Amino acid sequence: MRGRLVVLEGIDGCGKTTQIEALGAWLPGSGLMASGARLVVTREPGGTALGQALRALLLSPPEGAAPAGLSELLLYAADRAQHVETCLRPALEAGDWVLCDRFTGSTAAYQGYGRGLPLATIHQLETMATSGLEADLTLWLDLPLTGSLRRRGDRPADRIEAAGEAFLQRVCDGFAALASERGWQRVEAGLPRERVTAHCRELIARHLGAAPDAGGRG
Repeated sequence: MRGRLVVLEGIDGCGKTTQIEALGAWLPGSGLMASGARLVVTREPGGTALGQALRALLLSPPEGAAPAGLSELLLYAADRAQHVETCLRPALEAGDWVLCDRFTGSTAAYQGYGRGLPLATIHQLETMATSGLEADLTLWLDLPLTGSLRRRGDRPADRIEAAGEAFLQRVCDGFAALASERGWQRVEAGLPRERVTAHCRELIARHLGAAPDAGGRG
């Protein structure tokens, strides 16, 4: 029986890490996973050894080594191809469940809507890197940019976060557009974390409580 891929998407500061930790503690005992199935918790970029090296280049490159827009996109695609081939697909084929912090939607939001790279090109690379693999459920943690900036506070910004508020607002708008186009489930991320967790759990139980089929859903 094929496993399930659950993806959390959203702007930096929306609480993905917190919610993945909470869901990771809940899912194994939820009764949703088949007997003997494991839970794999991973992220993009950085869910593989190669991905960790690419993550460092993307978010904190050496001085003078920041990738240009297209190079950035291709590095994300390389990370995803390795992640799908060596982590996601083997886990799903083994019947395991996967919780993933970011997937294809983040690339479209940040490099497409944020950087202004052609969405058609991004979609082509997405198809190549995933070989058609899609999330069974994507939870969009919706948080306004003001909330993201407030939560970040004085924490040093990585290269992507440092691109400026106009860029980040375009990313926020992109997530909203993608959620509508791809049928993501919206979660209001500005609520207390316990309520956000409860909503995430309810959505997972509602959408993934039935036996999985051979394919995937967005």
